[in-house]
Amino acid sequence: MPQPPAPRKTPGRPPRISRDEIIGTALRILDEEGVDRLTMRRLATEIGSTPMALYHHVRNKDELLVLLLDDYATRTLRRPGLPDRPRERVIVAAEAIHEVLAACPWIVTVLTADDLLSKTALWFVEQIVDGFVDCGLTPDRAVHGYRAIWYYTAGEIMVRAAARRRAEDDRPVHRESVFADLDPEEVPRLAQVADRWETLTAQDTYSDGLRALVDGLATR
Repeated sequence: MPQPPAPRKTPGRPPRISRDEIIGTALRILDEEGVDRLTMRRLATEIGSTPMALYHHVRNKDELLVLLLDDYATRTLRRPGLPDRPRERVIVAAEAIHEVLAACPWIVTVLTADDLLSKTALWFVEQIVDGFVDCGLTPDRAVHGYRAIWYYTAGEIMVRAAARRRAEDDRPVHRESVFADLDPEEVPRLAQVADRWETLTAQDTYSDGLRALVDGLATR
């Protein structure tokens, strides 16, 4: 009895890809090369597929970045226990955001460059705004307070990430040559700490600055 013919394979058909494969490959590109190097075409090439096949999962780069934000937030964001005092609630929520983002600076680049956010992270924003309202601020002023904290947090993370990249580079730092030739008559305080500037600015003072910022905002 003759056997039925084997099903024909479509030549050149790309292998089926999964959402987990898309996320994993995209995260690797982001970690190794940054946001600018992540494109739909580059991602498809890395996976061994085509941009058209990717569009069955994500329509464009913005949707891809939101997918990555949600995936990272779901895996890493843990809601901390919140204290009763509203100022402390603000600080605890802000420190939780800082801890997660500091471990993955590319997220800060995405959040500050585009109108993208993860819904999972909104709980933390809610705690900061609500804490300021309980401190006596109007809801509008509470939003302004959150914005000030976000600017401080995002700026601190981006500056430290840039400092780490410079530390991995053997090229001389321009600041070193400038600080080595400071005029004590013109900038006496800077000259006083010039030899310790790198050590002082490398210290982690995020929590101290955060508390000072929250105290000032809540007092208003």
